Amino acid sequence: MNKRIHYYSRLTAPADKALIAPDHVVPAPEECYVYSPLGSAYKLQSYTEGYGKNTSLVTIFMIWNTMMGTSILSIPWGIKQAGFTTGMCVIMLMGILTLYCCYRVVKSRSMISSVDTSTWEYPDVCRYYFGSFGQWSSLLFSLVSLIGAMIVYWVLMSNFLFNTGRFIFNFIHHINDTDAVLSTNDSNPVICPSAGSGDHPNNGSMIFYANDTGLEQFEKWWNKSKTVPFYLIGLLLPLLNFKSPSFFSKFNILGTVSVLYLIFLVTFKAIHLGFHLEFHWLMQTEYFVPEIRFQFPQLTGVLTLAFFIHNCIITLLKNNKNQENNVRDLSIAYMLVTLTYLYIGVLVFASFPSPPLTKDCIEQNFLDNFPSSDILSFIARIFLLFQMMTVYPLLGYLARVQLLGHVFGDVYPSIFHVLTLNLIIVGAGVIMACFYPNIGGIIRYSGAACGLAFVFIYPSLIYMISLRQEDRLTWPKLIFHIFIIILGLANLIVQFFM
Repeated sequence: MNKRIHYYSRLTAPADKALIAPDHVVPAPEECYVYSPLGSAYKLQSYTEGYGKNTSLVTIFMIWNTMMGTSILSIPWGIKQAGFTTGMCVIMLMGILTLYCCYRVVKSRSMISSVDTSTWEYPDVCRYYFGSFGQWSSLLFSLVSLIGAMIVYWVLMSNFLFNTGRFIFNFIHHINDTDAVLSTNDSNPVICPSAGSGDHPNNGSMIFYANDTGLEQFEKWWNKSKTVPFYLIGLLLPLLNFKSPSFFSKFNILGTVSVLYLIFLVTFKAIHLGFHLEFHWLMQTEYFVPEIRFQFPQLTGVLTLAFFIHNCIITLLKNNKNQENNVRDLSIAYMLVTLTYLYIGVLVFASFPSPPLTKDCIEQNFLDNFPSSDILSFIARIFLLFQMMTVYPLLGYLARVQLLGHVFGDVYPSIFHVLTLNLIIVGAGVIMACFYPNIGGIIRYSGAACGLAFVFIYPSLIYMISLRQEDRLTWPKLIFHIFIIILGLANLIVQFFM
């Protein structure tokens, strides 16, 4: 249908609206969704020809809300991998770089003067410049981001469900789980689950309560990597097979509530824990990491997905009442997202109690540094678990639309096709939750992969091609945008060596 609409629109001059698609062939509002991997996925409230009626404030908040997501949980770990000073610099530089590439995406339609592009999305621009290769490659990288996000969601949902169950069990049986791991001894305990063997083994709970048959049975049937990921199948697999996910889009507000609660949680913990910082530029000490670490590309991989909104930014800005403010509103939204990431990352890293714990104890999901018995962390896990369980079917629906819709021409060809695709996606999530439950690693790999196309290569190439067609391509612009492409390639390649 999309190809047909574009074909008809090209049969007349751009100024002639005679063959513009009528309203009854344009998808209904309930069929139009925007999403950002690891951020929000929600239904558009209105989808009409022309521009929307959102004010700049609403537009800025929508961009912030769409971009913010579960990648915020890995920002403190990324700062630890890069070093405190280097991490803050990398966050700001990646924010500026991804903002510029997003700006190029927004301007890409206006650089095509021979065709009416008012109804186009970014994949349409890619198809205009690169043909079927642009269409299918954009589909491939979009699926990488979607499936990568769904795998991260499964790992996190397994984590949150496990800790929720353990909180309830420990509360009923009056068990203090901080005795089994390396932790601080105060009213706001912080733990180090990744501490090595010795006086504080990771399996300490099994040793400490070896004579408790009830606990042994609980540990056997409620295991983070061996049982809990499978329990989620019975709950989420049926939801993935719904023909329409519009019901789940009603819970989009949970994403905003979750992020705001995380900001409150981090602020509260930082006030009670205080700051623990020492600055050593290159030397690692017992409790502190150097300010400059060569693992900083791991943070760039995470941030590529954390700042990723390039696939739907044109759709979001279409609803802006004042189109002349698009660039300003986009810049303000990126600034707010950057400040949010800096706020969470800096507070968690700076307030992490070193000593007695080392900064290397900061987990890829910083909530893992709080025991399951911590009430505030328990509430955060409940919020995030419920929010992810509502977003996960939406992401599955979008993956189904993009893959089955392109291959079979129908988003629901049969229950067999849909069930097979969902089993593959769920199976990938279960396998990763069992054998590689490292959300930081999954985020940086999928972020570097999908960001290579949508963030670095396509915006730069399209801009250079359009300038070349107008004989306005200069050497400084050519060198600068080639450098951006090289950065994207290096960002992907280096992830496999870190």
